[in-house]
Amino acid sequence: MLLHCSIGTVYCWSIFSQEIADYIGHTKGATEWAFSFAIFFLGMSAAFLGNVVEKDIHKSSLIAAICFALGMAGTGFFIWYGGNNPSSTLSLVGIYVCYGFIMGIGLGTGYLSPVKTLMLWFQDRKGLATGLAVAGFGAAKAIASPIMQSMLDNLGDGGIYKMFWILAVVYFVMMFVGHLLLKKPDDWHEPQSKEERQSIMSVIKTKPITNYVGIWLMFYINITCGLALISQEKMIVKCIGLASFVGIISTVTAIFNAGGRLGFSAWADTMKDRNTIYKLIFILSIVFTGAVMLTRGIENGEGNTLLMILVLCLLFVVNAGYGGGFSNVPTLLSDHYGMGNISAIHGLTLSAWAFAGLTGNQMATWIVNHFGTPVEIEHALADGTTELITVNPTGYQTVLYATIVLYILALVICLVLVKPTNKEKA
Repeated sequence: MLLHCSIGTVYCWSIFSQEIADYIGHTKGATEWAFSFAIFFLGMSAAFLGNVVEKDIHKSSLIAAICFALGMAGTGFFIWYGGNNPSSTLSLVGIYVCYGFIMGIGLGTGYLSPVKTLMLWFQDRKGLATGLAVAGFGAAKAIASPIMQSMLDNLGDGGIYKMFWILAVVYFVMMFVGHLLLKKPDDWHEPQSKEERQSIMSVIKTKPITNYVGIWLMFYINITCGLALISQEKMIVKCIGLASFVGIISTVTAIFNAGGRLGFSAWADTMKDRNTIYKLIFILSIVFTGAVMLTRGIENGEGNTLLMILVLCLLFVVNAGYGGGFSNVPTLLSDHYGMGNISAIHGLTLSAWAFAGLTGNQMATWIVNHFGTPVEIEHALADGTTELITVNPTGYQTVLYATIVLYILALVICLVLVKPTNKEKA
């Protein structure tokens, strides 16, 4: 929990992305790539360092603590540099390297390190165990967002880079304590012989290769669709007339994200075939996306309580399914391929997260920029005055056409390619 509650704050990017852009003199679109790079390198470092995690969780968790804290501190430095040298290319590239590449390595190794360990400690309730840790990753946004916002409001001039320096120290301490506490059960012995310690591909080939391809694809699609909607969440909420409640709703959706990670994975422990959870996630996502599409809820939601509730339910379901997709992957893989190389196989599968991090947000942004017409709506402020907000309801509505097609494709893959397995035999 200490590791995941720290690295999960990567999802707080939207809280301070505009402040970074304004402070260093670059567009928000240019700075947004830092988040995309962070997710990409999270997945790729997990894929390439999975074997390191497999062999030594203490080495991998220490790498995670150092890289994550160093990346945050470096990001703060280049924000400070950009403030003193407005529109500097060096400041932007420095943020890409620190927040994207260095922090990304910390994210990937930190994400993997506790997962197998918990599955070994709770072998009869593997889903609940991994759900608890991965829920920390989802809950981090709900916990850290108000703290970060308060720091930005109270640290005065240069609060944005001061926040990064303070948090770099705090998260290093948290992650280092987590690193010291992390321990595999005394009765667990890693496979040593060639027969037991096979290569990743040899393990994957123990089942039809289409089985693993199916798991990778449905994981990728679920993340892509989740990011596409979650990245537009604030603007969608404003479209349906709830601009004053954006902060509260953002916290609630983060709770659903964390709850989906814990709830869906714990529920899967009671099922003979854990893949059933993915079928439920995709069916629920299709039903609610279809309902908002048919009612054109995002375009017509303002002033219509029923449509407002329907759109909010879609956001809650997508967030819960997004989180549940993460927490069930390691346990689904262990049911199919056993525990011997699970960190390495899980790491390889997280490459789907890397590519989804580059495609999900960007797909939604492209659709919003090319469909519909931006309109200005009035938003009442707490002091009784109003401000104009530019939104594109048709654009956000059009995103749903892309996501429902992808959700249907994922359901087909889930039903056809991923074969049932009895997890008790794993």
